[in-house]
Amino acid sequence: MTRATLSAGVVHDIPEDLGQCLVDDGAALTFWEDITPIARNEWICWVEDAKKSETRQRRIERVRNDLKAGKRRPCCWPGCPHR
Repeated sequence: MTRATLSAGVVHDIPEDLGQCLVDDGAALTFWEDITPIARNEWICWVEDAKKSETRQRRIERVRNDLKAGKRRPCCWPGCPHR
């Protein structure tokens, strides 16, 4: 699967850096494709909400790890305000 064929969220398209992270990790990608579009939307919005690039990179890594741990949505996130 390529970054261009990744499933996106309800409102948000998948950002390039998050998409590349998922494509590079087959296990995380499998979990990503298994969650709902609303759940994908939450992860994308959570990553894009980071103010600093260091925070964004930490969140992208956490998406990878949390998905592989079976988490379907970001913890302690009030939800995407854009939907």
